[in-house]
Amino acid sequence: MKVVDLFCGSGGLSFGASAAQLDVAMGVDLDRHAIGTYKKNFGEDATLSFDLCNPAVDLCSHLPEHDILVAGPPCQSFSTSNQKTRTDKNPLNNLLFVPVEVAKLTEPRAIIVENVHGLGIGSRRKYLERLTQSMAELGYHPTVVQVSGAEVGLPQNRTRLFVVGLRKAGFEIKLNTIHQPTVWDAISDLPRLENGASVDTLPYGSSATSAYAKSLRARKRICTGNLVTDNAEKIVQRYEHIPQGGNWKSIPVHLMDDYSDVTRCHTGIYHRLVSDKPAKVVGNFRKNMLVHPHQHRGLSIREAARLQSFPDKYLFVGSIGKQQQQVGNAVPPLMAKAVISQVANFLE
Repeated sequence: MKVVDLFCGSGGLSFGASAAQLDVAMGVDLDRHAIGTYKKNFGEDATLSFDLCNPAVDLCSHLPEHDILVAGPPCQSFSTSNQKTRTDKNPLNNLLFVPVEVAKLTEPRAIIVENVHGLGIGSRRKYLERLTQSMAELGYHPTVVQVSGAEVGLPQNRTRLFVVGLRKAGFEIKLNTIHQPTVWDAISDLPRLENGASVDTLPYGSSATSAYAKSLRARKRICTGNLVTDNAEKIVQRYEHIPQGGNWKSIPVHLMDDYSDVTRCHTGIYHRLVSDKPAKVVGNFRKNMLVHPHQHRGLSIREAARLQSFPDKYLFVGSIGKQQQQVGNAVPPLMAKAVISQVANFLE
C-alpha cells in the first residue's frame, strides 16, 4: 500500500509507515529545514515542498496515487501546554481539515490524522467533532484512538490522538500495555557529552544492553546527532542543584534572578530526567528544558531522537536549533507504526 504524508515535518509518521512495511510515496511540508531532513531519509522524489494553506486542488495535481493519507497538522492551537495559542482565533485551526479536503479529491482508502490529546479536551473538542463529521460526510467511518507511550513501548510518557477514517466500518485498534523502556534503557550506550558538545558524529560510549537500544542502534558503530546546546555558566550552575525528577523548584532563588516571577514556571522547566523511569514529554527544547539524568547539560539531538524512537540511522539536518525543533515536533515512529500497521491489516 502507498502512503502520502501531509505536514510530514521530519518524517515521524512516514517512518512509522515504512516500519509497517508500507510504501511511502510522498511527504509534503513547507518548512525547509524539516524538508531537508525528510529528503535525506526518504529521497528527493518522495519529497514535496508545498504550502498546505493553498487550495487542496492545487496540491492534488502533485500527489501520486495512494491508499492511505496520513497527516500531522500543527498542534499549537490544540495543545494544553500553551493557553495563549489554544484559541479559536488561531489561524492554524483550519489546517486540521486539510487532509479531508485532499481526500475529497484523491479518495484514499483510509485517512489518519494525528494530533495532541488536547484536541479532545474542553473547548477544542468541537474541532475533533467537526473533523470526524467531515470524514463521515465523505463516506469514511471515523474512529478516535488515544495512544500512550506505555502501549507501544516508548520510553516517554507521551499521549497522542489519532483520528482514523476508513471506507468500511468495524475498525478497532488493539493496543496493550507492554514493557515500557526507561530513559537509561534508551540512551545509556550513547557517547558521554559535555555542555555545548559540537562534534556531530562520534563512536558509541558503550555496548547497547537493552533490547530497545539494540533495536535502534542495529549494527552501527558510530552515531550522529551528538550536539548539545551551549548553555551559559549560570544555567549549568542551575543544573547542578536539580536531582533526578526535580525541576526549577530545586534551584536556589538567587540563581533564578532573571525570571520576573519564578513561581509561574511550569513543571517542565529544568526537569531532570529519572534514569529508571520513562521520560517526560520531549517537546520544545527551550520550554521543556529536559536535563540529562546524570550530566549537567541538556539532551543531545540523538538522545532526544532515541526517546522519540527514531533509529540511529535516521539523520537530522540543519542548525542545532532546527534539529531540536524537528525532533521535538515529530510523531514518535513507534506510535505511528502501531496505528498505521493495524489500519493496513484491516484494509487487506
